[in-house]
Amino acid sequence: MKEYGGYLEFETFNGNMFHKNALALNTGRNALLYLIIKRKIKIIYLPYFLCDSVKEICKKNNIVLHFYHIDKNFYPQDICLKENEWIYIVNFYGQVSNKILQKLVNKYKNVIIDNSQAYFQKPLDDIDTIYTCRKYFGVPDGAFLYTNIEKNISLDQDISYNRMLHLTGRFECGASMFYEKFHESENVLSQEPIKKMSKLTENLLHGIDYQTVQKKRTDNYDYLCKALGEINGLNVQKTKGAYMYPLLVENATSIRNKLLDFKIYIPLLWPNVLVETKKEWLEWKLAQNILPLPVDQRYNNSDMEYISELVKKIVGEYNYR
Repeated sequence: MKEYGGYLEFETFNGNMFHKNALALNTGRNALLYLIIKRKIKIIYLPYFLCDSVKEICKKNNIVLHFYHIDKNFYPQDICLKENEWIYIVNFYGQVSNKILQKLVNKYKNVIIDNSQAYFQKPLDDIDTIYTCRKYFGVPDGAFLYTNIEKNISLDQDISYNRMLHLTGRFECGASMFYEKFHESENVLSQEPIKKMSKLTENLLHGIDYQTVQKKRTDNYDYLCKALGEINGLNVQKTKGAYMYPLLVENATSIRNKLLDFKIYIPLLWPNVLVETKKEWLEWKLAQNILPLPVDQRYNNSDMEYISELVKKIVGEYNYR
């Protein structure tokens, strides 16, 4: 029965939602699980340079895993797929253009593209493509899946009100007080089955000014490209609405720790890679020494100037020791 009167709830937003034509699910890993089930995938190639969550989903569903190397441009190294095998291609930091992705699709046929770090990059026609929301926006869940599989399915809707404390807490009090709550929320979400995106997240996504977000991320990324290009071990490409700026340097662990003193929090995105690969491999070096610098919509040129100058100073200090 519909409720009338009483106290007011969270406001309802009515703006346009990016990826509105995709299937809206609760997590990126569950978008992959959806494809595994619907495509009847049994064998898949994954990059060595990859987080645990994708591998865990595959292992839980008895998928035979093979692994492939990437090069310094984040492109897959040559592999040979059989007819019933799939390849999972990750668009790391949005560095793999649609032109390159199309070549890979033409070559490998059975392709799943992970655009979780390229939210504003358009999907290729009729190619399974996954986007995740939490890497770009302050929402408690959310993923989008582009696929030509029949989408008329019955799914429960996720409920996220009890996974909001780290978001509302940081908004009013800062990140450090709610870091543990953030991890608690992530752990709970990782155990959720395939569900539709929560009503709360969908509402929040209708309230975002995507044009402004994309421009701010692009401008901030471009600033760091100019400011830090000379010390970056990667030849990074321009990208619109960037996820983060990947800075490859020596002594990254020490630099990351030093930046903490200035309340600049730089994640180690794939710590599992340091355990699962050899030190002489490129994947190990990328996982160890890339500093993913923030370029998101919270910041402007003044912030990028502060971060870049500080990073150059600290990198210089370690290089001359």
